[in-house]
Amino acid sequence: MTIANAQLQVDEWIKTVGVRYFSELTNMTILTEEVGELARIMARKYGDQSFKKSDEGKDLGDEMADILWVLICMANQTGVDLTVALEKNFEKKNLRDRNRHKNNEKLK
Repeated sequence: MTIANAQLQVDEWIKTVGVRYFSELTNMTILTEEVGELARIMARKYGDQSFKKSDEGKDLGDEMADILWVLICMANQTGVDLTVALEKNFEKKNLRDRNRHKNNEKLK
């Protein structure tokens, strides 16, 4: 699935199953909540916190997909083509960070 295809599929789902998009501010809040859920699992799986009963069985990929879903919703409703945005972001990073990480002593 391409990013463009994902944007189309999410839009179709929203219009047929989801009725309509939530407001942009509501989606921003939902995105923050979803990132928090991912952070919770990461802290327990890779950090020092132990799992609680309510966290057991949580799928890291599913949590990431929830974030991607909401991000795609936000892109759709604000007119952002995520393929173009990501391509521009790669260009920016390639120019700005061409030697930055190679020269970072902390990464060697």
